[in-house]
This record gives sequence, C-alpha cells and structure tokens, in this order.
Amino acid sequence: MEILLGLMIPFIGTAAGAGCVFFLKGQLKPVVQKALLGFASGVMVAASVWSLLIPAMNQSEHMGKLAFLPAAVGFLLGIAFLLVMDRVTPHLHLGSEEAEGPKTSLKKTTMLVLAVTLHNIPEGMAVGVVFAGMMAQNTEITLASAMALSIGIAIQNFPEGAIISLPLRSEGEGKGKAFLYGGMSGIVEPIAAGITILLFRFIEPLLPYLLALAAGAMIYVVVEELIPESSEGEHSNVGTIGFAVGFVLMMILDVALG
Repeated sequence: MEILLGLMIPFIGTAAGAGCVFFLKGQLKPVVQKALLGFASGVMVAASVWSLLIPAMNQSEHMGKLAFLPAAVGFLLGIAFLLVMDRVTPHLHLGSEEAEGPKTSLKKTTMLVLAVTLHNIPEGMAVGVVFAGMMAQNTEITLASAMALSIGIAIQNFPEGAIISLPLRSEGEGKGKAFLYGGMSGIVEPIAAGITILLFRFIEPLLPYLLALAAGAMIYVVVEELIPESSEGEHSNVGTIGFAVGFVLMMILDVALG
C-alpha cells in the first residue's frame, strides 16, 4: 500500500495543478511561469544529485576508485535516452510556435501535452527505480527517502499541471477537457514507475546504473527545456530565484526524510 501511494503521489501533484483551470482565468503571467519553471528545475537537479547519483555511487563502493563508473555510464545513457525520445516524438514546447520531432498533423494542444508527457517519463523512472532500490533491502535507500523523492516530484508537478492546463484552456478547450489533458499528462509517471517495479528482480544488479540513468534523463529535461524557457526574455532572474528555492526545498526533503 505504501509503495502504491508513493508511485501515485507525483501524479496527484500533476492532477492538482491541472485543477487550477477551474479557479484561474487565462494563462499564468510570464513572470509566474518563469518562477515555476525555475522551481521545477531546482527540484529536479537536487533530486538527481541526492536521491539518484549519490545513492548510485554509494552502492558501487565495492569498486573502490571506480565507484563513479556506474553513475557516469548510467548518467550518459539517460541523456542519450531522452535525446532519442526528443527526436522520435512530435511535441511542442510552451511559448514556441515550431514543433519538434517528426512532422505530424497532430493538433497544437496534443503536442503541448506530449511535450510535458515526454519529460514526465524520467520522473516516473526515477520514482520506480528508487522504490525498487528500497525493496532490495540490501541498499541504503529507505522508504522515507523514496517518499521524499515522490513528494519532491509531486511539488514540482503541481505548477507543471497548471502550466499545461491553463494554456489549453486559452487555446479554446473546455475546462473539463483542459483539466483532463493536464492531469493525464502525468499518468505516464506511475505507469513508468510501475513497470520498473515489475521488472525489479531483473534490474536489481543494474540498480546503480538505473538510478544514474534516471538522473541523466531528468538533467536533460532541465538543461534542454526548463532552464531555457525560464530564462528567456525579461525577468530571467525570477527563474534563477525559483531554481534556488526548488533546489533547497528538495535537498531539505531528501536529507530530513532520508
């Protein structure tokens, strides 16, 4: 039951954020969007370091001076994984008029949802891998630290849900449909996490690599999407402040609960 709750918490955060479409009129102000994007970036970077990369290296201590190897290899594989996903999935980033990936006739609203769904995959993988590590019992990953990661991702998913549902509403979608699209963009997270848990017995020997792979995929999203979007135009310093707040909050969550 605790594991199921842990897997669902990030999705609940996305759905709650998408629910803002019932209470707010129009899109969020650009300065607020920048703050929220920066905040999400900070949470994801801190989670990648404290919840994923450091445990990956700690679990590889038996390799001596090469303890960094699984973390380094997994991290680069995570970057490569998202690079490929970016190329093969048609999607459209918020505030952009030009779609990325293969040419398609999909609606703009659909490609906006696909963009968010795309970078929710590594977050789901991260939660699944950490809970798999907790289940292994021979690692330093505890239920508290796994929950800390879930809560941290849910916190950054809340503004993410609002950032996707409100523009959909502005594009002419009804409130219910905008909420559905915004909320369902996060359903990939518990699905990815659940698949990771189901494959647990096969992936246990590769746990350090998979922890780092999830970290690499999350950092790719931050560097390729979130930080550029938060620093464009005026008020770029607001994104930086948001990053600092998100980073510190996730660091506190992981250390305090872990």
